Amino acid sequence: MKCIIVDDEAAARAIVAKLCKDISSMEVVDEFSSAIEAIKFLNKEMVDVVFLDIHMPGFNGFDFVETLKAPPKVVLITSDKDLALQAYEYDTIVDYLVKPITKDRFSKSIQKVETAIANDSAVNKIESNTSINSGELFINIDRRLIKLKFNEILLIQALGDYIKIKTESKEYKVHNTLKKIKEKLPKDIFLQIHRSYIINFTKIIDIEDNSVLIEKSVIPISRSNKPELMRHLNLLK
Repeated sequence: MKCIIVDDEAAARAIVAKLCKDISSMEVVDEFSSAIEAIKFLNKEMVDVVFLDIHMPGFNGFDFVETLKAPPKVVLITSDKDLALQAYEYDTIVDYLVKPITKDRFSKSIQKVETAIANDSAVNKIESNTSINSGELFINIDRRLIKLKFNEILLIQALGDYIKIKTESKEYKVHNTLKKIKEKLPKDIFLQIHRSYIINFTKIIDIEDNSVLIEKSVIPISRSNKPELMRHLNLLK
């Protein structure tokens, strides 16, 4: 995989470059002390992953990601532990490394990048051959494509940089985000009712106060999402 390193500290760039060198699948294409120069490079060249420092003069890592037209996978590197939750809001950010970085933790990060790229490749291949209206969704589990029927999915829960998909018979943990899977679900049966939950509202058994019951799961409803849920229900008044 081709990568670039973006960090205003030369010593930090050297450490990441050394870690990359020890992994045969990694190729460091270039290094940048300036986020602006890195953006100019990425607007012309393609890489698989960017190792990116969050705190840089005049430009933080999140600004960097939002500026790119077609961002590659991003691994954030920082001494700040407090921004991990914000990082999970970005589909392209696949990992969050806190300095100092160990060799084992870096290797796990590379595995996450490889999985994310494989997932994208599999999804793109499926989407080119399958209509979303076909009533099914394919997920990548340990490099196997598993078909899920929409009407068997009960709910989807966000778990950090993973999501848990609960069906009538099984649960699956997938490296993805609610935002991304929401785009692939039919709106006539799926609805996001909380920042951490999407439900199949045809499977609702009971609604009480600010929660719904689906099978044996009690799912919270956010105040802002409740009116939309009520509009989707066939209420007897």
